[in-house]
Amino acid sequence: MNVDDVRDRVIELRATIDNVERAWTHHVAVVGVTKGFASDAIDAAVAAGCDAIGENYAQELIDKRTTVERLRPEVQFIGQLQRNKVRQLAGLVDVWCSLDRAPVIDEVAKRAPGARVMVQVGTTDDPAKGGCSVDDVAALVDRATERGLRVEGLLTVGPTGGDSESARSGFRQVRALVDHLGLTECSMGMSGDLAVAIAEGSTQVRVGTALFGQRPPRPTPT
Repeated sequence: MNVDDVRDRVIELRATIDNVERAWTHHVAVVGVTKGFASDAIDAAVAAGCDAIGENYAQELIDKRTTVERLRPEVQFIGQLQRNKVRQLAGLVDVWCSLDRAPVIDEVAKRAPGARVMVQVGTTDDPAKGGCSVDDVAALVDRATERGLRVEGLLTVGPTGGDSESARSGFRQVRALVDHLGLTECSMGMSGDLAVAIAEGSTQVRVGTALFGQRPPRPTPT
């Protein structure tokens, strides 16, 4: 992983963010998504000035423990979260971003009291992306707060494989929910749709391949 190349891409990405026409003036954080890459991607992300790193898979993050503990970046867990993985991830994750059902909220509250969290909202018809329904957001935010978690905002994943404009209505809906609930963070937008997300009020974009290149294929389980 070439740090200079990643740094140049972060600079280009920040220029793109700054050039998007939008009504908001807040800082847009860059979360370097290091899933699928070796630990040196975390080194590169930190050296290049990413605001945080994002990981999708529990075992990958556990395997990168040494690097995380050495560099101490902000680590966001952005993948679908299984209850039985929470205990193993506690202490490695700074922000649990994909809470979308009550049992997972309860488990995080048990294993990581007072943790920073986000509720994930489903804005597509693809159940594989995770996320609760729009109608359930307020109740899950209340539940997390009642259990002592610090709800910072909402996260959503837009549709993939199509026109980035197809994400706009969902992004707009999530931004409205963030404002209605008095939250701070609105995590939406990835490499393919970040301009639309920023225009609709994203406070952080999650970018992987645009910073680190194409991911190597995941090994086939044996």
